[in-house]
Amino acid sequence: MQTPSPKGLHRHTRRHSLKILLLLWALLASAPLFAVQLVANPSVPETVLSPSTVRALFNMRLLQWPDGTPVRIYVLPDGNALHRQFCKRYLGVFPHQLRYSWNRKVFSGMGQFPQQVKSVEEMRQRIADTPGAIGYLPEELIDESVRAIEVE
Repeated sequence: MQTPSPKGLHRHTRRHSLKILLLLWALLASAPLFAVQLVANPSVPETVLSPSTVRALFNMRLLQWPDGTPVRIYVLPDGNALHRQFCKRYLGVFPHQLRYSWNRKVFSGMGQFPQQVKSVEEMRQRIADTPGAIGYLPEELIDESVRAIEVE
């Protein structure tokens, strides 16, 4: 029986380590690290929205609340994990698909981009300070300054 050379053994160990790292990455990437919740400024009278209304809001098709208050949409950057989770859970799309929808509206002169914020802390503050604002936060960051919105 021939023993593997150190070079061959190293290659086998490296390949095995790579497989383990890929498996761990796949598990971590698929597991939600936090629960995303739709939130709005307390001035927004709605506490429950339908999935189609949420899609219309974030696709910039619904521009006013029923009381006439302008809708102000706040989002995180496309690469943000919370934004990806929000897009998948509430809108059923990937962030790049949502961005494509916004681009079509903006470049055709039919709409505007939502307001992009840099952090969840900025998201909470801007929603709290802006009448008619809506966005999303990790559940653990929701406080009395914003209102959780249920989707049914």
